[in-house]
Amino acid sequence: MARDTEAVRVLAKNRKALHEFHVLDKLECGLALKGTEVKSLRQGQASIAEAFGMIRRGELYLIGATIPPYSHGNIHNHEPDRDRKLLLQKRQLGKWDKAVREKGVTIVPLALYFKGHLVKVEMALVKGKKLHDKREDVKRRESKREIERESSRRR
Repeated sequence: MARDTEAVRVLAKNRKALHEFHVLDKLECGLALKGTEVKSLRQGQASIAEAFGMIRRGELYLIGATIPPYSHGNIHNHEPDRDRKLLLQKRQLGKWDKAVREKGVTIVPLALYFKGHLVKVEMALVKGKKLHDKREDVKRRESKREIERESSRRR
């Protein structure tokens, strides 16, 4: 089976991130997990709402993501809120590290999903929105809905 046609099953989305930040760049990263974490994710349990990315010692980590303990696990279950290493190429990491240091941007996860049998995280390089930017987005969305309503009435 080709990589492009593999099934994608979304486990968690960070909807607040799209409201709070301007997305500058996106990147799909692998996630280094323990066995009980994968089993817990297969049960559909995860939260990335308060998570963010941090570069430490030349590696990117996902901090603040919650994967609850596996329900049928034993004493060797994982810690729910541990820092998880993200897997990506050094060149990509170097580009993002430079951007974070210079521009004052941050790294946040947008989605956590299974791609085939692998767990992936869509990370984004983001810059904070001002209050007026959020209001403009709401106005734009409402006007788009109004246009769609009018066009559906005329049919």
